[in-house]
Amino acid sequence: MSARGGRWGVSGLAVLAPLLVWLVADPLLGHRLRIVDGGQTLDIGVVAVGLAALLAVLAGWGLLAALERFGVRRARAVWTGVAVAVLAVSFLPLTGDGMNGGTRAVLALMHLAVAGVLVPGLRTKAVDAATVHRHGGQE
Repeated sequence: MSARGGRWGVSGLAVLAPLLVWLVADPLLGHRLRIVDGGQTLDIGVVAVGLAALLAVLAGWGLLAALERFGVRRARAVWTGVAVAVLAVSFLPLTGDGMNGGTRAVLALMHLAVAGVLVPGLRTKAVDAATVHRHGGQE
């Protein structure tokens, strides 16, 4: 499998992972994911979860590809550091008011699900691609 094909697979799994968390929490266990801000209530549905995950995946893959393309030394290490920092920052909104503990926990699990697939998955494929490129071989 090519590095690009592997990254597509990892990306698909990284989008699927939080959707599975949502599926268990909302329809199966009956916990509606809601955020209340003043008088407005935001229900977090499957489309919002999928789009948010897709945006995270595209941003992560794009940054890694740019670092590799421009020959940044230790691109994987730099990317991993940025990815972990972004994950940490993504928890900040979960500290605010407007959601109950169940919603907070499910959203945290979704963030971890995306990162848990994306970070090791894209790092691994980056290693394979770099090895093939350095040795001039084919996969």
